[in-house]
Amino acid sequence: MKFNWGTGIVLAFIGFISFIMYFIVTMNVNNKYDHDLVSEDYYADELKYQNDINKLKNSKTLEANISYQKTAEGLAIKFPEAFDYKNITGKLFLYRPSNKQLDFETAISLSNHNLLIPDKRLVDGRWNIKIDWQYKGKSYLFKESINY
Repeated sequence: MKFNWGTGIVLAFIGFISFIMYFIVTMNVNNKYDHDLVSEDYYADELKYQNDINKLKNSKTLEANISYQKTAEGLAIKFPEAFDYKNITGKLFLYRPSNKQLDFETAISLSNHNLLIPDKRLVDGRWNIKIDWQYKGKSYLFKESINY
């Protein structure tokens, strides 16, 4: 068989098509490239978003908002000292953008102004933290992206 321009062009097309098909199959089969939605009920959550906006406005009126710090034991979340910690209720939600299986939610139960999330529950990387809390009937919201 003689190798000429026509044969070279056909081989180039076959090589290019094979290259593209390899990446299509890899992206569809490999779990490493899975990207989940933030929420299963995305549209229902969107309708509730105005409540979150109101809670964020309430949080901005506070003299001191929630703060956090990475410690050897885990992530320490500190609630405002001006409030009685016994009257603080709500939920804490930690969302891991890269892995849905690591997401978790917990109720806020305080014995002092600090809440500790154990180090074993958090892996290194980016986390979105959302604390929806209430104090004496008024709702507040704290949202932050952190690198743990």
